[in-house]
Amino acid sequence: MSDPRTHGASAPAERQSSPLAAAVSERDRDTLNLVRDAVARGNVLLAFQPVVQTAQPDRVAFYEGLIRVLDQTGRVIPARDFIEVIETHELGRRIDCLALKLGLETLAATPGLRLAINMSARSVGYRAWMDTLKRGLALSPTVAERLILEITESSAMLVPDVVQAFMRDLQHCGITFALDDFGSGYTSFRYLRDFYFDILKIDGHFIRGIHKSPDDQVLVQALLSIARHFEMFTVAEFVESAEDAEFLTQIGIDCMQGYFFGVPTTRPSWVAVQQARRVG
Repeated sequence: MSDPRTHGASAPAERQSSPLAAAVSERDRDTLNLVRDAVARGNVLLAFQPVVQTAQPDRVAFYEGLIRVLDQTGRVIPARDFIEVIETHELGRRIDCLALKLGLETLAATPGLRLAINMSARSVGYRAWMDTLKRGLALSPTVAERLILEITESSAMLVPDVVQAFMRDLQHCGITFALDDFGSGYTSFRYLRDFYFDILKIDGHFIRGIHKSPDDQVLVQALLSIARHFEMFTVAEFVESAEDAEFLTQIGIDCMQGYFFGVPTTRPSWVAVQQARRVG
């Protein structure tokens, strides 16, 4: 039997034409079409999840606005089901623009609210995104200081020099920056020193079940030490149990986010209040 490794030209072709590759390709096309259709129809919205203060878990420090799309049946599709597929397409930039637009409008309509919005480093040089930001900041004089932009660790490392300049310029406007999913990628400590992140969000893979995982406990305490050294505020993601929350409180995490404190909702408390005022 011939070894396919000795036939460099045929092996890739075989992989590309495999049933699995075809299924993945078709699934990705379906996902792109679903998101394109939702964007075209304006069926895009934010779901809001609270980030609570560890010292006072009944007090919300800020909310994260998570992008959602609706399919043709009205079903809400979370970002985790499509974001990786659209990330390298212009559609990903358009989704970032829509998330930012919705977030800025929410901030303008809700005085006192602090809101984090996700963005990709790929959107840094996208003119429509910057135009969206400028229009949104003009809606209210306090919007900038209440806006938090979250950039994932892996995304930031794509173009670290560009991201640094981008953050430096916008922080002069009062905007806060959060490094999302910290620990999941390969951030160079040299770049971490040069970045201008105010908040460090520790990747949920280290947090879920941490109360019974000595390995994760050591890793998270190391990440916490790094954050403190660089004077960054810390948030633990994916907190889903009282036991995990208790451990994180003991080691000094500043804030926590996860299903234990609240699931993402498209109808947060302030929306009900605003609707009640309009009816009244």
